[in-house]
Amino acid sequence: MKILFLGSSRFSKIVLEKLINSKHEIIAVVTQPDRPSGRGCKLIAPEIKNYAQSKGFRVLQFEKVNHNIDEIFSLEFDLFVTASFGQILSREFLSKKMGLNVHPSKLPKYRGPTPLQTALLNGDTKTSVTIQKMEYEVDSGDILLCEDVEINDDDDFLTLEEKTANLGGSLLVKALDLIEKKEEVFKKQNSLYATYTKMIRKEDGFLDFNNSADNIVNKIRAISENPGCYFFIKDDRIKVKKARICREIKCESNQIEIRNKRFFIGSKDYAVEILKCQAPNGKVLDTKDFLNGYKFLSNKVN
Repeated sequence: MKILFLGSSRFSKIVLEKLINSKHEIIAVVTQPDRPSGRGCKLIAPEIKNYAQSKGFRVLQFEKVNHNIDEIFSLEFDLFVTASFGQILSREFLSKKMGLNVHPSKLPKYRGPTPLQTALLNGDTKTSVTIQKMEYEVDSGDILLCEDVEINDDDDFLTLEEKTANLGGSLLVKALDLIEKKEEVFKKQNSLYATYTKMIRKEDGFLDFNNSADNIVNKIRAISENPGCYFFIKDDRIKVKKARICREIKCESNQIEIRNKRFFIGSKDYAVEILKCQAPNGKVLDTKDFLNGYKFLSNKVN
């Protein structure tokens, strides 16, 4: 079948890789515009753009895809696929052709924009990938395929994104094969059990060490990559990339403990060991290197 692919993120890129290796033909990739990033506001392309172009695919970028329906549907394709695209498709768009969505949760649980982050924030030990028919209400479409994914203790957003995207790509190819053979069977969702995720803001990354160690470490696993996690030592914002619970050590909430070149901060119950972090204007460092160069202005976080 001829497929129009809509996606923007690393998740999308991995799904697209799987689709490329199938018998189905990708006629074009639709993604977000290049965006300014960093201090110099240099324009950065969506990760999928460069990959798709390197494979020789036509790439279309739209600020608002719903304003370009005529151009998109002038292309010849059998159905479209979305995977972490980042724009809501209008009723008009969805009425034109069948669309499938690759969603990394066990729908109707965790509908919305941040299913992987939410699973990690909640300390879940399992999630799923669902292939669903596109409907106007977000993630409410009938389900064609669904398969579980284990979440290990050492999984973070990046590792879980990779696992679910690889599975999502494989399930997508299977779904397209079923549709091509007219063997697809869709199952309606029970919206009574629907739960919804929300967008995560920069301020959500603040680490409050009056919370439990589980809560703190789960937040770091979920959003240290984006938008980032941080705490303050006096006026210094320290970004945290990786941490773990240390149940054999207890110290007061917010108290900093340095033991044998290891960096601990007390929480509501156990200590949190900081494994990778970043000082203001510095690089991301392993704890040992961070401790060698950082001058602590306080023995507590604030």
